[in-house]
Amino acid sequence: MAILDLRRTVKQYVNKADIRLLKMIKALAESYQDDEQELTLSKEQYELIDKRREAHLKGESKSFTWEQVKQNARNAVR
Repeated sequence: MAILDLRRTVKQYVNKADIRLLKMIKALAESYQDDEQELTLSKEQYELIDKRREAHLKGESKSFTWEQVKQNARNAVR
């Protein structure tokens, strides 16, 4: 279903909705907005990532090849 069809269908539901459905749609929209905002990293998180990256580039942290990662994942499933 194309986005325009989805919008049209949702608008039809909203136009016919009772108070209960409208409250549920509002809660869903607010939850969606909150999730979008949570995806942003804080300044402290960026700083931590930068520190870890620097340690990695200096060879001060443990790292794995892609093959090792795949093998570790396969072993974890067993």
